[in-house]
Amino acid sequence: MSERPRLTVLSGPSGVGKSTVVAHLRKEHPDVWLSVSATTRKPRPGEQHGVHYFFVTDEEMDKLIANGELLEWAEFAGNRYGTPRTAVLERLEAGEPVLLEIDLQGARQVRETMPDAQLVFLAPPSWEELVRRLTGRGTEPPDVIERRLEAARVELAAEPEFDVTLVNTSVEDVARELLALMDVV
Repeated sequence: MSERPRLTVLSGPSGVGKSTVVAHLRKEHPDVWLSVSATTRKPRPGEQHGVHYFFVTDEEMDKLIANGELLEWAEFAGNRYGTPRTAVLERLEAGEPVLLEIDLQGARQVRETMPDAQLVFLAPPSWEELVRRLTGRGTEPPDVIERRLEAARVELAAEPEFDVTLVNTSVEDVARELLALMDVV
């Protein structure tokens, strides 16, 4: 009998490709459970409650935080996001591999609340490549891009806090390495 699976947390700088890796991994292995975050932001077209996010009011989010019902939470661009604790613990207890894709702030909170979680840092192949990805969208004004690059520098400096680093040279390779770390074969 293998031990209960560990919670695996995937984090890394903005633009490194976390959601692309996770989408590929879930397509190949739908049995990997990806935690669904609660958020105070409004749904975008096509997003479904309970599938993409749990859309909650500010008051509901205040309650979740006050009652300790979130493993982690953060404010981003004027909205709050958080990981519901109960669902994660239930899946782990049931022996299912659980993956969280969250930002650096959230990863640090999970380290505090669940010290046995496995923290995986997704790094870009190079700083130049990350700059290309963050500026390549061509949709944001220069001041927004500069803020993103500054945040990315801070996020990259946190790499030593993580248990494992995977370099995102290929989505397929990283997804395979992540599955191996999670003992999903």
